[in-house]
Amino acid sequence: MKSDTSSQRKERLRNSRLYNGMNKLTTYLDRYYVDGIAGLIPGGIGDAMTALFTLVHIYFSLFRLHSVPLTLAILNNSLRDLLLGLIPFYVGDLIDFFHQSNARNMRLIDGFINEDQAVIADVNRKARQSLIACLLLLVGILLILALIAWIATKLGTIIFS
Repeated sequence: MKSDTSSQRKERLRNSRLYNGMNKLTTYLDRYYVDGIAGLIPGGIGDAMTALFTLVHIYFSLFRLHSVPLTLAILNNSLRDLLLGLIPFYVGDLIDFFHQSNARNMRLIDGFINEDQAVIADVNRKARQSLIACLLLLVGILLILALIAWIATKLGTIIFS
């Protein structure tokens, strides 16, 4: 009886509007490179906009799958993507086209839904590393934003003086 409940839950999760929406969003952001294209918007605005779409993955992992380690792994992927996208002079934008954190997040979510023991073990093993990495990535993002602001100020001073 328990396997029926488990299979029904998996089916319910896979058929939910939220899950289907995440799949579509992932397709647009990563397969059609909308994430990379949006990253071309100057000042990190495009990267910040696409990073907001990660909130769907975070919500699903935390409130539907009830997994803190999975949520940490998703945050790690997403913050790494944001940090890479913020690297100045279009280097980050080029990297952003190939990083595809949304597809990675969907693979992790699918692994949890399908009870893929390899994915679950990998995420659980990396949970502590993900927490530390998330904190370091946040610091890195703040430093790059400060660098961008400093460069903009210097350029503004040179151009307008």
